[in-house]
Amino acid sequence: MDLAKIRDLANADMQSVNSLIQQQVTSDVALINQLGFYIINSGGKRLRPLITVLAARAAGIKNNDHHTLAAIIEFIHTSTLLHDDVVDESTLRRGRETANARFGNQASVLVGDFLYSRSFQMMVSLHSMRVMEVLSDATNRIAQGEVQQLMNCNDPNTTEASYFDVIYGKTARLFEAATQLSAVLAGQDEKVEKAMLDYGKYLGTAFQLADDILDYTAQSGDMGKNAGDDLAEGKPTLPLLYAMWHTSDDNAALIRSAIENADGLPHLEKIQRIMHDTNALTYTQKKADEAAEHAISSLSPVPDSDYKDALIALAKIAAKRDS
Repeated sequence: MDLAKIRDLANADMQSVNSLIQQQVTSDVALINQLGFYIINSGGKRLRPLITVLAARAAGIKNNDHHTLAAIIEFIHTSTLLHDDVVDESTLRRGRETANARFGNQASVLVGDFLYSRSFQMMVSLHSMRVMEVLSDATNRIAQGEVQQLMNCNDPNTTEASYFDVIYGKTARLFEAATQLSAVLAGQDEKVEKAMLDYGKYLGTAFQLADDILDYTAQSGDMGKNAGDDLAEGKPTLPLLYAMWHTSDDNAALIRSAIENADGLPHLEKIQRIMHDTNALTYTQKKADEAAEHAISSLSPVPDSDYKDALIALAKIAAKRDS
């Protein structure tokens, strides 16, 4: 099943989710409307809401609560993007100017706060303490992951374990909450809930590993951001770390300096060659493939359906992204 067929399968659900997102981003404050609509309609793939509705359908949901959950997940994700782009001083996302480049840092942070708080208003509307518990824990863990990433930035001594802690917090944890709560809203037992939780965690891990590969392999136009952004920011992602650990002393010193001083962009092509020579990208891809396989095997307690097949296909797609 390819992505087009997956989207066709979820089309009715996603139309309802998109409509709800448009309703909930509306405010009496003009700047919130302007910036909110800009970022919400900026060409994102809506992957997290898509996974949410597919997981809920696979779990056998009988109402439309998963539409609200999917919108909540998208609002939390979007608020973190607004804040991340300010922290990272990014200028391009999804092939367009970032909100901070277009509207300024102050507006981006404050509208990010609006979307974040709106997500909590929507959580309350589901009348479920379990939903509140999981999402409040998840958002706190996401914030910790972002702070940990900030601490790792410019630190060439970052370990592989620390790297995986960061990507769990800043990426995989929200995937995990989305799929876990899909099972909760569907009234599934603990076995299926745990299966969905594990699926989301490993899917998010595969997705982030693939994203870190793309930073060194894709063209800016293909991935909607500037190639080498992670290198320019001194972020010690797995491809960069692995290359540093398995190359000559001189090359390792170059990469160490690139991480410490965030001055590696002029050396991007050389660093890409080092990655090729050390099989750093191959190693990272192997880790992404392993995470995708873990995601797929986690679904064994979930009954067979077209929606389960779509989740399996998405795990494979997430690990081998080209954009």
